Amino acid sequence: MKRRMPDGFFRGKNVLITGGMGFVGSNLAIALVSKGAKVTLVDSMVRDTGGNLFNIKDIAEKVLINFSDVRDEHSMNFLVRGKDIMFNLAGQVSHIDSMVDPYTDLDINARSQLSILEACRKYNPGIKIVYASTRQVYGKPEYLPVDERHPLNPVDINGVNKLAGEWYHVLYDSVYGIKSVSLRMTNTFGPRLLMKHSRQGFIGWFVRQVIEGKEIRIFGDGQQLRDLNYIDDVVDALLICAENDGLNGKIFNLGNHPPITLEEIAKLLIKINRGGKYRLIPFPKESRKIDIGHYYASFDKFRDATGWEPKVGYEEGLRRMMAYYKKNIKHYRE
Repeated sequence: MKRRMPDGFFRGKNVLITGGMGFVGSNLAIALVSKGAKVTLVDSMVRDTGGNLFNIKDIAEKVLINFSDVRDEHSMNFLVRGKDIMFNLAGQVSHIDSMVDPYTDLDINARSQLSILEACRKYNPGIKIVYASTRQVYGKPEYLPVDERHPLNPVDINGVNKLAGEWYHVLYDSVYGIKSVSLRMTNTFGPRLLMKHSRQGFIGWFVRQVIEGKEIRIFGDGQQLRDLNYIDDVVDALLICAENDGLNGKIFNLGNHPPITLEEIAKLLIKINRGGKYRLIPFPKESRKIDIGHYYASFDKFRDATGWEPKVGYEEGLRRMMAYYKKNIKHYRE
């Protein structure tokens, strides 16, 4: 097990976060500012993708903000210069949207990742990159829990393009020495998660329905198994990856245990809220074709390499999330 770097590791470091106004990016930025890092946030603020100025209201005066798109090569050529670390979180994450508009997904999740890496190769080859990948690269599990040896068989355009983006990072680490590590994230939840719509995941939408006194609708029989990671645990994993050059060139799963069913999640939210309702409904046709069934991961490889384990349980994480949105819901509606 690798030891953590001293807490002062990030002090004075120049850090770039792509997708910095989004859910993971903003929570990560808050943590980095508290550690004394000099943080630059890049976000295109494309509608419905999760970028939200309210996410960074407490640190807005302590970070640099650049409203750029990772698809803009000239901007990225400039922005990577002088940075010690980049957390490459920008991406199109909706599986449904990727099937409706595959070319946009291709541009953001594949071509743009290649452009970012080229910018680093040309203008800052000493940078360290932590890339946010996804469990979606595995597709429908052949066995559970899913480990990093599991076959890669994406069921949608998003999974294919995220896999390409991930392997660009691995390749540039191997061939050009651009230090990169990739985390395959599972369902991440907590404050600042998008809840305008349900296309980027079910958890934020479930929470919104409960808070607004509406019915949670669960596709299928509700027994689909998932593992969830609370945002603080994910931020900790990202920071570990930035600190530890022994992880370079490698790919790791995040995950949690035991898994939990969608119906159990709905019941937990209703319990925490002290009221609510849910109903099981048939799968919509467009969702059934790309549904992966049960999924939960083995994170043993990452735990063995770093000592990381999830610390926040499902119920505690959902309590924190519900409390945040009950206070701030107006900033996360349309």
